[in-house]
Amino acid sequence: MPDLIHYAIPAFVVLLLLEVLVTSWDHKGLYEAKDTLSSLAMGLGNVAIGLITKGWIFICFTIVYQFRWFELEYTWWTWILLFFAEDFTYYWFHRISHQSRFFWASHVVHHSSQRYNLGTALRQTWTGSFTSFVFWLWLPLVGFPPAMIMTMMAVSLIYQFWIHTETVGKLGPLEWIFNTPSHHRVHHSSDAYYLDRNHAGILIIWDRLFGTFVEENERPTYGLTKNIDSYNPLVIAFHEWRDLFRDLRSAKSFREVWGYLFKAPGWSPDGSRKTSEQLRHEWFEKTRKP
Repeated sequence: MPDLIHYAIPAFVVLLLLEVLVTSWDHKGLYEAKDTLSSLAMGLGNVAIGLITKGWIFICFTIVYQFRWFELEYTWWTWILLFFAEDFTYYWFHRISHQSRFFWASHVVHHSSQRYNLGTALRQTWTGSFTSFVFWLWLPLVGFPPAMIMTMMAVSLIYQFWIHTETVGKLGPLEWIFNTPSHHRVHHSSDAYYLDRNHAGILIIWDRLFGTFVEENERPTYGLTKNIDSYNPLVIAFHEWRDLFRDLRSAKSFREVWGYLFKAPGWSPDGSRKTSEQLRHEWFEKTRKP
């Protein structure tokens, strides 16, 4: 089965080069050579690993499809249903990836750059595809053919490439329905007020419905609340896994093991670290008018 993302790679490269030229001409300084090369290395690694994992994911979808509850054929309305179902699934996968450290250990890669540009869109995990597909297993179970699901997943990722830019401002009425560069800039922010918001894939409606939407008002500070300050692809790919295993070795009970694995990033038994929810609460307390 052809992978639409592979076909899109030339367009990604062309658009990235255009943004480099435009922002260099405007002296905006949105790119830094080492950072961009690190992002490209992460993207190439993701594509290489995907040659293996996507076959495995397709097999898993196909196995589940044998137990489907309904027969959904390749019709126009099935594609429309799948568009909303896949985008809804992506929202919850993405939200949980910020709320559970096990999934965050893979997803943190995408947030580790302190720059925000089309190169950042290519900074992808090397480990996430081994586990993240479980969120989509319900789709073949209800009857969506595996090839359709994987095609729609690719469409979502291709769409999300262009929203990683500071060269596009707000887009008027489109901001109410679609995920846009403005909305996604918020998502990549390390500012307390913006933390863990705007998890949308294509449609921002899910964030509006489930209370995770925040509008961009001030220019975000990009990166992590504690940046890794490394351009080494191995450090970028595995630093959070390293820290997670270190914490698991120090755990003194099953409760602590569970907390380190599945509670929010920043959770600790003694409360010595802060989760994004705690950081956001502290920010509100500091800014609250007397």
